[in-house]
Parts: sequence; C-alpha cells; structure tokens
Amino acid sequence: MDGIKQHPYNLPENAVWFITGCSSGIGKALAELVVSKGQRVVATARKPSTLSYLPDNDPNILKLPLDVSSPRSIDAAVASALSHFHRLDVVVNNAGYALYGDTENAPPAMARQLIETNFWGTVALTQHAMRIMRDENSPQGGVVMNVSSMGGRVAFQGHAFYHASKFAVEGFTESVAKEVLPEWNVHFCLIEPGGVKTGYVDKGMVSIPNHPAYGDDAPTRVLERYMKDPVASSGWADVEGVVKEMYEVVGKGGEIPLRVPLGEDAWMTLKMENERRARELEGGRERAVRAGKEGQAESLAFLTK
Repeated sequence: MDGIKQHPYNLPENAVWFITGCSSGIGKALAELVVSKGQRVVATARKPSTLSYLPDNDPNILKLPLDVSSPRSIDAAVASALSHFHRLDVVVNNAGYALYGDTENAPPAMARQLIETNFWGTVALTQHAMRIMRDENSPQGGVVMNVSSMGGRVAFQGHAFYHASKFAVEGFTESVAKEVLPEWNVHFCLIEPGGVKTGYVDKGMVSIPNHPAYGDDAPTRVLERYMKDPVASSGWADVEGVVKEMYEVVGKGGEIPLRVPLGEDAWMTLKMENERRARELEGGRERAVRAGKEGQAESLAFLTK
C-alpha cells in the first residue's frame, strides 16, 4: 500500500546537485564524487572554510554557507544556488547530528535544536526543492534525497531524540512522495545507512550529561562502549562505497526507490525488525478485528489504486 506512482527518472548530463553538510563525512565524499563525474554541485556547510577541499575557480562548483536550523540561511542559500545555476536537479538533505545519552536528563533546548536541524531543516529544503523542480526546472523534474538512517525505522537505547528526528524524516518523506503528481517527475528517496566510517561518532554526536540513576551496566552505557570501540567500528561501511551507491540510485536511470538501506548491518537490522513487527502484527490481528467494524479494510482500497 505505497500509493506512489512515478515515471522513470533520467539524470541530466549537467545536473546540479545541492548537498547539505559537506564539511565532512557523507556530504564531503558525495560532493567530491559529483565533481569527478563532471556534474555541477552546490556544496554547503555552516563554515565555508571547511569546503577548501573543493577548488574555488571551477565553474561547476558553488560553495555556500548554510545553517539548516535557520530558515533565513536556507532561503538565502537556495536563492543563491538558483541564481547561479538556474535549476536544482538533486537536493541531498544530509546535514545533521546525533544527541545521545540518558533521555530523561536531556536539556529541552538541546533536544529542540536537534529536531530543528535534523527534521525542520530537511522539511524547509524539501519544500524549496519541490517548487523548483516543478516550476523552475526545464524540463521539469528532480530527486529529493533525504539522508535518514537505519535508525529511521528501528530505535536503539540512548538516542531517543535522534530517532525521533529520523522517524519524522521518514514519515514526512513518504507522505510528500505520495502527494506529487507523476507528470511533475519529482522523486523522493530515503537513504538509510548503518555504521559508516566517517568520524561521526567523534564529531557528529553531542552527549547528554549522565543521569546518576543509570550506572555502567545500563543499556545506554553498553551501547556507548560499543560505538567507541575501534574494533567494532572497523567493520562499518567505507564512506566511498556509501556515496557511490547513493549516486547510482539517481544516476543509473529508471525508478527511484523510496527507501535505500546501505550497509549489510542496515539491511540485516531492518530485515530482522520487519520480521519482528510482522510477528507482532499477526499476533494482534484478532484484537484489532474485534475493535473495528466489518468492511474497514475494504474502505481503504482506494489507497492502492
């Protein structure tokens, strides 16, 4: 029951990519790959100085400051990109970070800032992209690629607000993908990586002060030790492999999948979670039916047409 109807998508030869969070990690590696393919890129970061790995005199590259938690900054960056390249073909919402630790001890301001960055920043740029891909691009069309996580569909201890933001991105993206008309040729894709060797644990995570009620044997402490263990993280995916697959999703032509898990850990974790949920759902069938009315399921048939 996905209700998503799309035409196949073909990436233009001189496509313009707008990528957030290009200072490091996935954003940096993807920007470099796009440039190597001879396509155009709008590389953004909170501090433009972190984009020095890209040349300044390349007409295919536009480097812009962007704070995705600021609506004014988002509006300005999009306006500059459109003025420079006159179109946006692929918008990659990659900027974000994690807040981890004991949830009941999280300062509200820290939690709200994470949601503002990870979710509302994605929302604002997606809305801009939809308008531009429909009304400004000639021919019409484009792809909005929202970087979620396997943590957008399954949650782990100690990351409640991070998961809240990624679950929100997943639901938002799936909904808007069902809203657009097929003839607009606007597509949506959720990238769901597992562990990726990007330095994210050291640089992309903000810790909540420990709560005294949670000792060393608490579930969150156990996960923290795993994430900081270099032996465990040595098996994570290389960032180059992840961005290669991200590019291929768009560049190969054809249908754009709504969800793309990347990394064997992501695929296996989501598979096991889907199986667990299927068992749970089947176990609750009789209760669900008793609570409802006969014919309810048939009344939703229009969603599959």
